[in-house]
Order: sequence, then C-alpha cells, then structure tokens
Amino acid sequence: METTQGAERQRTAAESRRRELLEAADRVVLRDGPQASMNAIAAEAGITKPILYRHFGDKGGLYRALAQRHTDALLSALRAALDAPANRRERVEATLDTYLAAIEARPQVYRFLMHPSEDAASAAERGFDVGRHSAPLLRRLGEELGKVIAERVDPGPDSEQTARIWGHGIVGMMHAAGDWWLGDRPCSREQLVHSLADLLWGRLAEVGDLPGGPGF
Repeated sequence: METTQGAERQRTAAESRRRELLEAADRVVLRDGPQASMNAIAAEAGITKPILYRHFGDKGGLYRALAQRHTDALLSALRAALDAPANRRERVEATLDTYLAAIEARPQVYRFLMHPSEDAASAAERGFDVGRHSAPLLRRLGEELGKVIAERVDPGPDSEQTARIWGHGIVGMMHAAGDWWLGDRPCSREQLVHSLADLLWGRLAEVGDLPGGPGF
C-alpha cells in the first residue's frame, strides 16, 4: 500500500513539475516567439538544459507538450462558442472570432507553434522542423471540429465522413486566412469573421440539426 502511495506521490510531483516547466516555457515563448530556445526556457525555469531534456527529450518534445496545452484550451473555447445560446449564424461567427481572437491575443505563441525560427541558438535547433510538428496540430483541430459538427448536424448520406471533411476544411480556411490576417492586418477582425462566415454559410444554412444532438 505504501509503495502504491509513494508511486502516486511521485507521479503527482512529476506532473506538477512538468506543468511548472511548461508555464516557464510559455513565458519565454510570449517574450521571444519562434526564437524561444531551450537555453532560455531552462534559465527561466531555474534549471539546467539537461534537466529540461530529461522532462521533454528535445525541443520537439517540448513543442508537442506546448501544442497540446494550447490546442486543448483552444478546443475548449471553440466548443463553448458552438454551444452558446444564439442562432446558428451567430455561433458560426462566434467560433471563427474565437479562433482569430486567440491568435491575436498571443501572436508570439502562435508564431512559435506555426513558424520556424530563422536564428535559432544552435545547429540542433536550426534543424527543428516546425512544419513537421504543426501539421499534426492542425489535423487534430480538424478531427475535433469534425466530431463537433457530426454531433450537431445531419449533412446527409455518409454524414460522419462529410463532417470530417467540413472540419478539416474549416480549420484549413481559418488557419490560412488567420495567418495572412495576423501578418498583414488588411482588415478588421470583425470584417474577416463576417466574410469567412459568408463563405461557409451556404451549406451550413441548409442542413438540419441532428435528432437528439445538442443542436447547431
């Protein structure tokens, strides 16, 4: 019994320490964006780089942990927007606005997750392939949004596959348009949201809610 309790305490302590290290990494990413280095993160956490490697393996492991942390938070916010008490068009716009507001509020985090650094601190970090790591993040968002759509509307025959297609298509659109908008700021966020909603609205306006589902 004591052995089991000891193992549980160790696991809890390790999870707490990992969370503290991710919070330190977040602070560095907010400051440095894509230039955030393992050295800077270790210094922020008050540890040596080998200890940081022990927890995450390499920058790729740290990236994946940060990506999951921020993707979980974004998915929770998107679900809240989809479940808000409003009509369907308003919920579509609220969902688009939630994504754009998230990348606008923390642009350095977004750039760290989606854009490679051009002056990384070491040859090893210059070899870090952000594209290889960011693609699974976008796929996860697409799959999760597809599940949300499948829970709410009936797009017709082969509805589950159609919902997945819509999920990935919407995420791709949000990502591409959001990346362009965040860099160039060609219009207001409100205007971008409205225009993207117009693009999506045709088919989404026609489909009925799934019987017994939460509605959309």
